[in-house]
Amino acid sequence: MKLHHFTLSLIALIASTAAVSQTKAPEPPYTLSYNVGLTSDYRFRGIAQTSTDPALQAGVDFAHKSGLYLGAWGSNISWIKDYVGATEGSFELDLYGGYKGSISKDVSFDVGVIGYEYPGNKAADLGGSYVSANTTEVYAALTYGPATLKYSRSTGNFFATADTSGSSYLELAATFDLGGGYSLTPHVGHQVIQNVPSNTGDYTDYALTLGKDLGSGWSASVAVMGTDANQKFYTDSKGKLLSDSALAVGLKYSF
Repeated sequence: MKLHHFTLSLIALIASTAAVSQTKAPEPPYTLSYNVGLTSDYRFRGIAQTSTDPALQAGVDFAHKSGLYLGAWGSNISWIKDYVGATEGSFELDLYGGYKGSISKDVSFDVGVIGYEYPGNKAADLGGSYVSANTTEVYAALTYGPATLKYSRSTGNFFATADTSGSSYLELAATFDLGGGYSLTPHVGHQVIQNVPSNTGDYTDYALTLGKDLGSGWSASVAVMGTDANQKFYTDSKGKLLSDSALAVGLKYSF
C-alpha cells in the first residue's frame, strides 16, 4: 500500500510539473525594438533624398499589445541643400505614432500621424515659395491578406513648398513570402502636391523589392524603382535628376 501510494504521488508530481512547464509565459505588455541599416540610394516615394548617394539609417519602435505604437527613425539627406538650395538641413528625423487593429479575421487597419523633421533646416530663409521643410501627415491604411492600401495627407505645407497643405499620397503594396527567407514586395503610389502650376509636382512611382532574411537579425534587400515625374521639376540645383529609375541595395540589422 505504501509503495502504491508513493507511486501515485510521484505520477501526480510529474504530471503537475509537466503542466507548469507547458504553460505559456504571459504576453509582455509592450515590445521595444531597434534597427540600423545602410542603403545605396535613399528614395522617398521614388524621389532621391541623398542625390543618389548612400544613406545610414536607424530607428526605434515601441508597440503596445493594445495596438498603440510610437517610433522614431533617422537618416542623412541632402535634398534640402541640393534641391532647395538652403545652407543647412542634412538630417531627417521621422516621429510617428498610431493605432493598429483588426476589423475581421482577414482585414486589419492602421491609423496615425507622422512628422518629417529636418532639424536646423534653412529652407524658409530663402523666401519666395519656400517654407520650412518640416512636414506633418496623417495616414490611414487597410490590409487584406498580403496587400495594403494606404492614404496619407499633409496637414500643412509639404516639404519646403508654400501653400501646399492637403497634398496627398495614395499607395498600394503587397508582400509575398517566396520561402527560404525570401520575400517580394511590389508597390505603386501616386503623389499629388497642391497648388503647383500645371500639376508638375504630381507623379506616379513604382517599385519592386526583393528581400532576404539572413538570420540573427540581419536582412538584405534589392529594389528597382522608377517614376513618371516631371524631369524639370525634380532636377536639383546641381543638374542631377532626382526622379529617374534606380537600383538600390540595402542591409539592415534589427534587434
